[in-house]
Amino acid sequence: METSEGQNQTPIVELILVGFGNDPELQPLLFLLFLVIYLVALSGNLLIVVLVVGDRHLHTPMYYFVANLSTVEICYVSTTLPRLLASLTTGDRTISLHSCYVQYYFYIILSNAEGLLLTAMCYDRYLAICHPLRYAALMTGRVCCHMVAWAWIFGISYCIMLHIFMLQLVYCGPKDIDHFFCDFAPVKDPFCGNTKILQLLTFYFSVILTIGVFLLTLTSYICIIASILRIPSRTGRQKAFSTCSSHLIMVTVYYVSSMTVYVVVLFNPPAILHKIMSVWFAVLIPVLNPVLYCLRNKEVHQVLRKALQKLAALR
Repeated sequence: METSEGQNQTPIVELILVGFGNDPELQPLLFLLFLVIYLVALSGNLLIVVLVVGDRHLHTPMYYFVANLSTVEICYVSTTLPRLLASLTTGDRTISLHSCYVQYYFYIILSNAEGLLLTAMCYDRYLAICHPLRYAALMTGRVCCHMVAWAWIFGISYCIMLHIFMLQLVYCGPKDIDHFFCDFAPVKDPFCGNTKILQLLTFYFSVILTIGVFLLTLTSYICIIASILRIPSRTGRQKAFSTCSSHLIMVTVYYVSSMTVYVVVLFNPPAILHKIMSVWFAVLIPVLNPVLYCLRNKEVHQVLRKALQKLAALR
């Protein structure tokens, strides 16, 4: 009986992303707000990539990871905001189901790559502070490339497996998704069919990736802080802590935000609350990366000053 009813239903080929409502007075303000955020995120992260690639003083493992993280952030924010800006401009909130899947897959790949790159940066700081004499031998260019490659491979492999199982299901959730980008997490029972395997896959991968990597990061920073506290001079402790403070802030914000977004969903919060938390996680974190590594870093300050001086001399 359930099968016949499901067969008689018209298949959904187009969805509506509700976004932030239809208030005509609010749309221009939201457009300007998200446009500024998008431009700041793009320009800031692109600046980091250009500085790291163009100056040999920044050709170190830490800045190699920072440049790769900035590349991920550029792609990450470009996955969600252009579609939102277009809908705020035109008022057209429709998106095809196929395009929604594509946006969701890119979001999954980039969010996984971001988390694993932050873990790789944590391992780099752990070796630099806890094993400084062996750092150059352990953190070679080849090791850095392998760690970045595995971050992408893991994210893409997980997405491929997710896609294989989702192909066997039919979207039967609501046509209106009360969100500003395609994320099926807040949608209750979005797929019809045998969803147990998909649920187990997403659950175990989420546990392994989020909790497992979080515990690894937490253990590493416990060792880092213990090593810093053993440094006898106050100046030495401050110098050692300054090398990992930006990354510590980034990691803390990332894990608190991600766990808040996907744990709070289990308690069915108001849609606006989930959207606000998603804005922080998917939109504002890409802005935070260049702020931390440009405004709080003396080496980047020096390289940026030299680049501006060269640009002024050319003019």
